Order: sequence, then structure tokens, then C-alpha cells
Amino acid sequence: MVSVLVVDDSVVVRRLIVDALSADPGIQVVGTAPNGKVALSKIDMLKPDIVTLDIEMPVMDGLTTIKEIRKVHPRLPVIMFSTLTSVGASATLEALASGASDYVTKPANVGSVSESIKSVREQIIPRIHALCRTGTPRGAVRPAPRLAPPPPRTAAGAGAGTPDIVAVGCSTGGPDALAKVVNALPATFPVPVVVVQHMPQVFTKMFAERLDRSSPLKVVEAQGEMTLTPGTVYIAPGDYHLEVARRGAGVVTHLQQGPPENFCRPAVDVLFRSVAKAYGGSTLGLILTGMGQDGKRGSEALVSKGAEIVAQDEATSVVWGMPGAVAGAGLAHSILPLHEISQHLISRVAGGRMARSRG
Repeated sequence: MVSVLVVDDSVVVRRLIVDALSADPGIQVVGTAPNGKVALSKIDMLKPDIVTLDIEMPVMDGLTTIKEIRKVHPRLPVIMFSTLTSVGASATLEALASGASDYVTKPANVGSVSESIKSVREQIIPRIHALCRTGTPRGAVRPAPRLAPPPPRTAAGAGAGTPDIVAVGCSTGGPDALAKVVNALPATFPVPVVVVQHMPQVFTKMFAERLDRSSPLKVVEAQGEMTLTPGTVYIAPGDYHLEVARRGAGVVTHLQQGPPENFCRPAVDVLFRSVAKAYGGSTLGLILTGMGQDGKRGSEALVSKGAEIVAQDEATSVVWGMPGAVAGAGLAHSILPLHEISQHLISRVAGGRMARSRG
């Protein structure tokens, strides 16, 4: 049984969240709080497995609260409740950077109770179970995953060539993980980086702008018909699939609103399939922390062309769903802790070019 503390200043919203969670027999709401100050005292008293936390509250808001929680409870999962606005997106990204585990968006119209409960239930229940890692006590040290044997490769020297592009997929925990990877890459990084991070509209634009300010690389929210250039990171916009395609001597971005895949739009699988077609084995695919298995089929397409796949390891992932699915299928050529991934990219992409030029 997963115990939850619900924190929100609105009585209506607190009731809505409690009703939404009551549909799952594996979840128990052990308490509620109207602000962060009360929440901090209740965390110590109730010892919940997870906290849902509103951002805008009187007395102590969500941003201050998550920072205080992390001082004492560095591993306690916390899900933020956000609004689909620029202000809400900015605050949510700040909360994620301050240690929040994930976020969900508040229903636009809490007046429609049944629809609101359904919206919250569909967003939050899978996240609670994923973040609480049922069967693993919080704080327990998980063993490092074993390296899955690489699958049969269809191209000679598969995974050993010098990549011409890095394609990344991530979800829960991804904003922080991606920032750590991208911020450690040099401004001279010689290939483009294309990214699907599961996020709604508004959020992806704010995320790209935030990452651009902190990274040596140029980071943009992808638009249609952008020519890929080295040293630039292209983040798929919310509600649009991002693809790449050959156009003359270059490669351009393409946005489309086809059906969601793996319940996601943008989807990693869509991006990876297009990269496999445009770049083939000259690709390094990277799967970072996230729920579900988006990216697994796309990784299959890349591997079939001779590309290299790197997965983040379980110990450093917020949720080892996406990278775990790729590793479990034997598609990962390397399974690395987050702090080693940037250096691996530099070695494979930049180091490979230096070796090739000397040859």
C-alpha cells in the first residue's frame, strides 16, 4: 500500500485529488495539508511514501516547500501540481530543478468534477506507482543493472562508427537528467542533438529556453523545416511528433500531429524511426530516465541499421521504465550512470572524429 500526503490550499482540489486516488486499492491518502508549512510537519508525523504538492499556496508555496523537503528527505518522491500556463510551466521547471520528481497538470475546469477526477486519476496514479517502485523500500540501495548482451547487428562494425547525430528520449526525471548531460557538453560538440522529452505545450518552449541559458550548446524548441546544425539541441514541441528527414545535402526537422504512440505525442519511437531512416548506423541513441517503454521500438529500428544505443542505469534513474525496457530487450550497447554519459558522448562523437582525421 502506497501512502500519500496531498498538499493544496484549495479544499475543492484536495477533495478532487483524494477522490481520484481512492479509485486505486493500492493507494491510501494518509493526510492532507493546506500549505507547505503544515505539510512539512505532517511529513515527519505521517511518513508518507509520496507527496503531491501544489505550487501556488499561501504561507509557504510549493517551490519553497520542495527545497525544504529535500534538505531532510532527499529521496522522498514529490509530484508537483501545475497549471498549463507560462507562469505555471516556469514554476514547475524550477521545482523540478529543485528536486521534484515529476509533475501533473491541473484540470482546466474543476467545475466538471467527474472529468476532473478522471484527468487527475489518469495522470497521477501511474506516476505514483512508478515513483514509489513497489517492492523496493525507499532509501534502499538497488543493485547496478547487469549489462544486457548486445543484440545481433545487421551492419558491419555496428555501434563502432563515429555518430553524426545524437538522438535522446526521456520522460519522468528527464528535465534534470537532460540538463546534466547537455550542460556538460562543449560548445564545440560537432553534431546536432535531437530530443523528445515528454512534456505538454508551453512547457517544452520554457524548458528549451531554460536549458539554452545554462548550456554551452544552443538549445531550441524545434520548429518545422529547421536545418540541423552541429552544436545545437532541438527539443520536440509539446503535442507534436518530431521527425528528421534528408533534404538535399542537409537534414531538416519535420513536425506532425499523427496519433500518439505509447500514449505520447511527442513520442521517442517516432523520432528514432526517422533518425534511423535519415542517418542509419551513424547515430548514437540515448534513453534517459522515464516511465513506460517509449523508445524501445525506435531503438530496435536504430539497432537494425547498426546504430549504438546507450541507456541510463537504474541506480541514477528517477524511473527505470524507458531505459529498463531498452536494456531488458538487449538493445543497449552500454548502460551508464548519469554522470558518465556526457563523457561517453564526447568520446564517441568528438574522439571518433579526431581518430578519423588522424587516419
